[in-house]
Amino acid sequence: MITLDQARTIISTARAKGREMELKPLSVVVLDAGGHVLAFEREDGAAPGRFEIAQGKAYGAVMLGMPGSAQMARAEAQAYFMAAVNGVYGGKVVPVPGGVLVMRDGVVLGAVGVTGDTSDNDAEAAVAGIEAAGFDALA
Repeated sequence: MITLDQARTIISTARAKGREMELKPLSVVVLDAGGHVLAFEREDGAAPGRFEIAQGKAYGAVMLGMPGSAQMARAEAQAYFMAAVNGVYGGKVVPVPGGVLVMRDGVVLGAVGVTGDTSDNDAEAAVAGIEAAGFDALA
């Protein structure tokens, strides 16, 4: 399981990585294995609607057991599948990089969603946060 302190470490490190990379203001959410929000922060200057995007990236990752990069590839190869999945989950899935699985010993413990810059940069910030908290990241 991911503790609140670990979720805070993930968020603070992801934000620090974003500043190091000179990214646009980030929003970061950490979800547990059931898709429930453990913690969220939106940096000053980030658009107010970023929570839903960050949550959608993480939610898709945890519910499908695949990171956003794999979801995007699947959407490009089989758009009907991802459209159906998004229908099943009430439109909550955002199938792009930036949704990263939090793993330990091959088990999914949750997911992190980062949004604000390019999707690949968002994923890089998420990975930094996850690894800083002592977990494995699947981006």
